[in-house]
Amino acid sequence: MTTLASVLPTTPVSTGPPARFRDLLASEWIKMRSLRSTPWTIALTVLFVLGSSAVATLADNAARSGPVDFLPYDAYPPAGYWTLILVASSMGALTVVSEYSSGLIRTTAVAVPARGAVVLAKAAVTAALWTAVGTVISTGSLLVSQAILSGRHAGVPLTHTGVLRALVASVLLAPACALIGLSLGVLLRHSAATMVTSVVTLLMLPPMFSESDRWSADINHAMVSAAWKRLVQSWKPDPGSLSYTATVPGSWIVYALWPLITVALAVLVVRRRDV
Repeated sequence: MTTLASVLPTTPVSTGPPARFRDLLASEWIKMRSLRSTPWTIALTVLFVLGSSAVATLADNAARSGPVDFLPYDAYPPAGYWTLILVASSMGALTVVSEYSSGLIRTTAVAVPARGAVVLAKAAVTAALWTAVGTVISTGSLLVSQAILSGRHAGVPLTHTGVLRALVASVLLAPACALIGLSLGVLLRHSAATMVTSVVTLLMLPPMFSESDRWSADINHAMVSAAWKRLVQSWKPDPGSLSYTATVPGSWIVYALWPLITVALAVLVVRRRDV
């Protein structure tokens, strides 16, 4: 009888050098751009947000009887940017949950045992893509608003109070939400659960907490969408107001901590569990 040991190779099989991080980046970029829905979704989102900026600028200034002037909410209307939050977080989640649903994640885990590096590569590619998208949308929103206001001699330069801060905050909103969605996808691994959790966390929770009580305001100010609203807001809070208003430095900290913490948690979890 032939034993199993006699038919096994006596020399180790060459597996080749381990994948470098730049190879992982190239692989994740190929995966992302190979999805046919990605360019269409991004294009439609850009058009919708820019259209929202145009409509908001026209409607707000047409309703005013006094002098026409620039307001950040004209260029960056919440309705358009809530849509951006939804799309960015969903697309970020899809970069992960699509692999879990198709089973491709098992192939990835076999090819690259360093699962944390895979998550970091996904995060890097996602952040780069949505930073570019956020730059196009935010800059385009400002230009559309300024084009409308310039026709009424009300355009403002980039150095105008609050304009640059609103521009940068709106640029970074897209990558921050995309990274949060990606991290939730790694943690939950199911499409429906990830999408629902993203929507609840980013869009539905902040309005549930008012700024009238300190504890409620603290929770509200710790949310990404609330931090974006504060950074876009150019006027100072009324000294006699009974509400607690978030600070600008605190809002920037919220912007930084959410993606950093969620990505770090995703890397930690994926290293400790099976695929």
